[in-house]
Amino acid sequence: MATLQLSLVIATFFLQLFSGAHSSTFTILNKCSYTVWPGVLSGAGTPPISPTGFVLQSGESTSISVPTSWSGRIWGRTLCTQDPSGKFSCLTGDCSSSTLECSGGGAIPPASLAEFTLNGAGGLDFYDVSLVDGYNLPMMISPQGGTGGNCTSAGCAADLNGDCPVELKVVDGSEGVACKSACDAFGDPQYCCSGAFATPNTCKPSSYSQFFKTACPTAYSYAYDDGTSTFTCAGADYAITFCPSPATSVKSSNPMAVDISSGGSHPASSALIGVAITTLAAIWRLWHLF
Repeated sequence: MATLQLSLVIATFFLQLFSGAHSSTFTILNKCSYTVWPGVLSGAGTPPISPTGFVLQSGESTSISVPTSWSGRIWGRTLCTQDPSGKFSCLTGDCSSSTLECSGGGAIPPASLAEFTLNGAGGLDFYDVSLVDGYNLPMMISPQGGTGGNCTSAGCAADLNGDCPVELKVVDGSEGVACKSACDAFGDPQYCCSGAFATPNTCKPSSYSQFFKTACPTAYSYAYDDGTSTFTCAGADYAITFCPSPATSVKSSNPMAVDISSGGSHPASSALIGVAITTLAAIWRLWHLF
């Protein structure tokens, strides 16, 4: 039995070696003018990484070693406090752990999410910044030293909280602190891409998702926004930056109607990342269900 186990270890090593599989370093930077408490959630079937929650003061950064073939998401929590009993909570992005570490808990919407699947199909890393669950702060993913694929920065540099449509806006007093997705705000299948709208052919961009897309053209704005929102790279480390510079404010047209686009697929063309990457993106969508 020991010989068999050793053989499996050796075989796995050489498979990873010749397939180009590698571990990565994530450098998480807080360029916001305020404190951010990042949270980390590992995907089902992938090894957890530590820590799962920590604090970054304005201007601080930290690095995390991420194992081979890891998948998961990273986000920023804001306006966090600890009550006299020691219970930790955050006004946006809270993971309901009641402690600094999220320990397997995901972000409560609305929250901007950096999502990864490393060493996926074709040996590529898949990554994106998703606003499908809403938005709470600007976030950008930048590959470091990678090659191949669509290996460029992705995310949202814009500050959307002030100009979020009023029916989506989360406020603390009179200040906007987050922006809900239309799905979270209304629960309508047309916005949630559920029920009869659970396919790319039936779920189209809405005026609400277009508010996010106009402000953040390389971030996911709704569930089937793959063409300009999924990025790939090989052999890279990654910088995840909160409040990347320059951050801009985008005025809202304050849409009130469903306004589901009547045309075909999302106006973005798969030519931006190639037919092959678009095909692989279908695999990526399945992972989003975890």
